[in-house]
Amino acid sequence: MAGAFILGCEGPDLTEREQAFFRDCDPWGFILFARNIDTPDRLRKLTSDLRLAVGRDAPILIDQEGGRVQRLGPPFWTRWPRPLTQMSRARDPERAMFLRATLIARELRDVGIDVNCTPTADIAGEHTHPFLLSRLYGDSVETVAARARANAEGCLQGGVLPVMKHIPGHGRGTVDSHLGLPQVRTPLDELRKTDFEVFRRLADLPLGMTAHVVYCDIDTAPGTISARTIAEIRRSIGFDGLLMTDDISMGALPGDMASRCRASIEAGCDVILHCNGEREDMETVAENAPALSEAGLLRADRALSMRAGPVELDIEAAHAELADLTS
Repeated sequence: MAGAFILGCEGPDLTEREQAFFRDCDPWGFILFARNIDTPDRLRKLTSDLRLAVGRDAPILIDQEGGRVQRLGPPFWTRWPRPLTQMSRARDPERAMFLRATLIARELRDVGIDVNCTPTADIAGEHTHPFLLSRLYGDSVETVAARARANAEGCLQGGVLPVMKHIPGHGRGTVDSHLGLPQVRTPLDELRKTDFEVFRRLADLPLGMTAHVVYCDIDTAPGTISARTIAEIRRSIGFDGLLMTDDISMGALPGDMASRCRASIEAGCDVILHCNGEREDMETVAENAPALSEAGLLRADRALSMRAGPVELDIEAAHAELADLTS
């Protein structure tokens, strides 16, 4: 049975040492970053080699939001504007988001990537940290939920699974969670009507990613390692898809790598996400993460059953329509 973790690799080619390691530890999936991207043909070989290493059609993830978070770009792939900027000028934002997500998904699927870590369903606010703000879709429950839904549907139409993030909501964070720990002191009742409500409306999506945020009315621990916060996600929000951590190596989390892994699984996360490709860290993750639980395996299988080939699309016409909507 696959391990309850997702790992990265060092470069654009899979080394023999990495192949042996992945074969032995059998991660559920893989995630790619700019360090792994070269030409389309080289990328197709990498995604094929990763799957060959574990002997199955493992999911391969990427963060291809557009704007500041974009791993694939020119000259081989489209340079996408910031979501918040593009949606603010769109005449029909939901249609524009759907087309954008579909076109991104088509580019990903063409090189063997079948999971995109999007939509980013956090609500933009007055104090949202700049690292996140430009990646968002709007400043109200209705706006964000509608555009995030359009994004998810576009991903699926393009043959790629969406991962909604950062559940239950990162928009009120005033600290970059790559570097420190955001703390949200907003009362729980208000959060349930705003930030958490967006994710409740998207709770049927197959995959979700946690927020490394403390919700002070729930717990003193970050959401990723807080059983109380995970219970809020499962019960109040009603999300029963596969729940992965945000990158377990980020600066927001306390403790060493081993304790972070154990704490996230004990809190109720299904899968640990580790992104930096550093071998020593990955060995620690593999040693401290169990195989997928029975419930996690059911959620994983349910999510992967939604993978399908892209729906027929006139790509040139879709680009033209998107340009017209956002001009």
